This record gives sequence, C-alpha cells and structure tokens, in this order.
Amino acid sequence: MRLWLVRHARVVLAPGLCYGASDVPADPEHTQAVAATLATSLPAGATLRVSGLSRARQMADAVRALRPDLAAAQTDARLSEMNFGQWELQRWEAIPRSAFDAWMADFADHRFGGVESTQQVIARVAGALTDTRAAGGEAAVWFTHAGVIRAVQFLLAHPAGSIAGVRQWPEHAPEPGGTMEVHL
Repeated sequence: MRLWLVRHARVVLAPGLCYGASDVPADPEHTQAVAATLATSLPAGATLRVSGLSRARQMADAVRALRPDLAAAQTDARLSEMNFGQWELQRWEAIPRSAFDAWMADFADHRFGGVESTQQVIARVAGALTDTRAAGGEAAVWFTHAGVIRAVQFLLAHPAGSIAGVRQWPEHAPEPGGTMEVHL
C-alpha cells in the first residue's frame, strides 16, 4: 500500500509562532495551488483521512473539489499536530531555554508545554497506521502535519515504536504544502 502524507498549506500567522494543536487557518491561495497539483497525481480509489484541524481540512476539501471521484476524507484526530500546551501561539524565541532543555533531556516522555509527549504522538500515529493498513486498498492519503509525518517516518524505521531520544526523531518533513509518499 502507498501512503501519501500531505502537509497543510502555509498558515495565516506571523512567522515564528508555535501553533501545534491550535486550530489556525491555512492560506487559501497556497491551499488552492497545492491542491491543483496534488489532484493530478493522486490515484483513483485512494482513501482519504484528515486531521481534526481546519488547516488540514482546507487542503482535503480543496483536493476533493478537484477530484470528486475520491470519497470524502474521514476525520481522524490522531492525525492532528502535537499539542504544545502552554506554548501554543507563543513565539518560539520567547519559550524559555529551560523548557527546551527539559524536553531534550527526556524527549520520549516529557510533555513539552504540559499536554502531550513525543511518545504519545508516536502511539496515536501508530494506531492510525494500523487502521490504515487494516483498511486495505492500494493507496491512502493523509492530510496532516509535520509532527505526524515525522512520526510516520520514525515508525517505519523503528516498528517497535519506542523512541530512545531526540537523535532518533527524523529531522526533515515536507514544507507546508509538501508531500511525501511511503510504502506500508
């Protein structure tokens, strides 16, 4: 099975803000431009799943408007970005260095911002991957976020799903509006 991982378009926020689980909109023009390109490359019959956040839903809806042959995207909250708690909508540079140091010291289980740990993100993404595989089919598309895409990359490299530290976390994810295709 091929899994297309589609990151939402650029958000309509000032640069440098932490916006993980915050429900902020994506740029409509960028969304439409990405959707136009993506719609021509997705295979017929692909199943669609979308994060519970509106910026990902915007992309799924824009693609589906251009490809009505695809079934409507099913919302799956497990595809949402990491919840950074008290750091949501704060400038990254304003977050105390001590908060980053604590996260890096216990990358797996520390709840950066007080809500969700990296290991919790990995666990929920692993569940979504299991369900996607079980659904079968030749292709699936997730409209999602950088953290989820990194979690998928991590899980493909480390099927046991337990992260030992930040060095195991993938460095790269597609830019906003970018895609990655993986084989399950």
